Amino acid sequence: MTQALFAYLLMRRRLAGRLLLEIGWVRLALLVPMLLAVVGRAVVLAASSPGWQWAVPVSVALLVASAHRQRSDLRFLAISAPAYRWWLAVEYLLWVVPVAVVLALFQHWAAAGLTLLLAPGAAALPPVREALGTRHKSQSWFRSEAFEWVSGMRTGGWAWPVLLAGAGWQHASPLGPVLALAGWLLVVVACYGTPEPVTMVALGARSARQFLGRRLILGLGYAALTAAPFWWLLAVGPAGIGGAVAVAVAWLGLVGLIILTKYAFYPNATHIRTTQALVVGVALALPGNPVYPVLLLVATGGLIWQSQRRLRTVLGH
Repeated sequence: MTQALFAYLLMRRRLAGRLLLEIGWVRLALLVPMLLAVVGRAVVLAASSPGWQWAVPVSVALLVASAHRQRSDLRFLAISAPAYRWWLAVEYLLWVVPVAVVLALFQHWAAAGLTLLLAPGAAALPPVREALGTRHKSQSWFRSEAFEWVSGMRTGGWAWPVLLAGAGWQHASPLGPVLALAGWLLVVVACYGTPEPVTMVALGARSARQFLGRRLILGLGYAALTAAPFWWLLAVGPAGIGGAVAVAVAWLGLVGLIILTKYAFYPNATHIRTTQALVVGVALALPGNPVYPVLLLVATGGLIWQSQRRLRTVLGH
């Protein structure tokens, strides 16, 4: 069993290496430092704030569980290796060791232990399609035209009430709703990480501008509706109405950039996801930096131009 486990971990390392090669060294040189800065800042902030260290193991476990349930190789592993869940548990344990180390450095030993305990438990969860079933699907609250939200909320919609409850519990501090909005942003990003088939674009667009405008209207509309309770918690808290409006504008602007990024690199899913991660990383790591507004303006203009150019190519215009 030990040899099989090592063989599995070696295979996963090779797959990760191939993915990194596909992403390219330029993107990696930009993406890795940004993600490390954002994730590191979030973990350190939570670990250094009284009571918030307990949010780290829960958040990490939820992220691991979401990634696990969407894996495409679970059915193959179930057929070829009966002990595969133990392999996955070890893999997930290795993923979260750095987070547990940070918690331990702040002497949050119980939270560090809970992180190491909860994350491997995700291996016992069934894949998303198996849990939902293939014949009976729940009625969606979203229009079928907003297919990103329909499919995305079936897998990640459970996070909304959890995040809202956490934001309401900590609404006396602006940090609670802001962190909850950051978590909800990650769920929204996951909705726009998978490109739809080219036939859907061709059938749903008369022109690149018309198609892109419709995607932005639907995406920003549903994003605003789902984020409104978090903004309200900010408005009635210490941040006040002005702070809530500023956060809302910045948050919706990020969602718009995520949608534009999807079509700027359509239909390459790897490039879409890595560039979206880079956009979110820059947005969360550089607020307050004097170059941030200029960088944001250039990125917005570039993504608008590239997304329309890419869609024209796809549509044959």
